[in-house]
Amino acid sequence: MSTLTKENTAVIGSDKVAGTEVYDRSGKHIGSIEKVMIEKVGGKVSYAVLSFGGFFGIGDDHYPLPWEKLQYDESLGGYRVDVTKEQVEGAPKYKSGSDYDWKPSTQAQLYGHYGQPPYWR
Repeated sequence: MSTLTKENTAVIGSDKVAGTEVYDRSGKHIGSIEKVMIEKVGGKVSYAVLSFGGFFGIGDDHYPLPWEKLQYDESLGGYRVDVTKEQVEGAPKYKSGSDYDWKPSTQAQLYGHYGQPPYWR
């Protein structure tokens, strides 16, 4: 039996989201999606973890970004965000090879940084 999935303009496989390029408002490349974070119970995509700052993928920092901040732009073949690279650089982050502290207070701080109401409210 085949494990291939038929995708369309409304849905995409998680394996194709990872590695997708991310651009700022003006279309300037600022990084790529390292992974997506999904609620265990509700199944909602909560965050995209943006990766940038390293050299050929070595030493990249990882920046959780509320999923609501991303809009897919077909002309770019990637996601456009309504934040600047400087805003992302000043955001909570974690190093490659480690993990982020996903407790509720940390997530609330992350959403506050981006001026976004938390997805769980």
